[in-house]
Amino acid sequence: MSFLLLVFDLLGTFVFALSGATLAVRQRLDLFGVLVLSCAAAVSGGIARDVLIGAQPPAALADWRYLAVAMLAGVATFYWSAVIERLRNPVQLFDAAGLALFAVLGTSKALAFGLSPFAATLLGMMSGIGGGIARDLLVARTPVVLQAELYAVAALLGSGVVALAHVTGLPQYPAMAAGALACFGLRYMAIRHGWHLPVARVPEEP
Repeated sequence: MSFLLLVFDLLGTFVFALSGATLAVRQRLDLFGVLVLSCAAAVSGGIARDVLIGAQPPAALADWRYLAVAMLAGVATFYWSAVIERLRNPVQLFDAAGLALFAVLGTSKALAFGLSPFAATLLGMMSGIGGGIARDLLVARTPVVLQAELYAVAALLGSGVVALAHVTGLPQYPAMAAGALACFGLRYMAIRHGWHLPVARVPEEP
């Protein structure tokens, strides 16, 4: 099962890196810029999570495979971006998949390090949204988490499913699968139908 978790962690790294690299290509960055954005999107959330729970050194820095997978996604997107762009809304779809995987894996890892279910849920959410925030800030764009349709809320849902299963003693791995599906499903439906939280409105001047 530990091997399976590693596979899913690397899969989440890959899809988040694809989202970062696709945005970089759309911004017409050079190859180095694409690699920077793909790595930032892929590992920032996990590094922040590991630092906060005391997992030193962070997995993304201790294991060469994380950065290698992120750079592989960046190179593939740089040279074959036309193939990826054929997918409908590729950045959002890859981002939703990465969000779901990182949210449940982050919650599971936080629980394994002895955090309370509530704290683990918040760490799982942060693990999911951290890469997207770093990616958007590097291209001077308002982070998606602050304006998009149910982004952090979807991560909270996926993390909450894993934490609730831990509290009730349900099996961990089915709960992680259910949490990932719930997070991705909510995020996908929000993208498709435009679901969002109320947006702040500026009062009109008299």
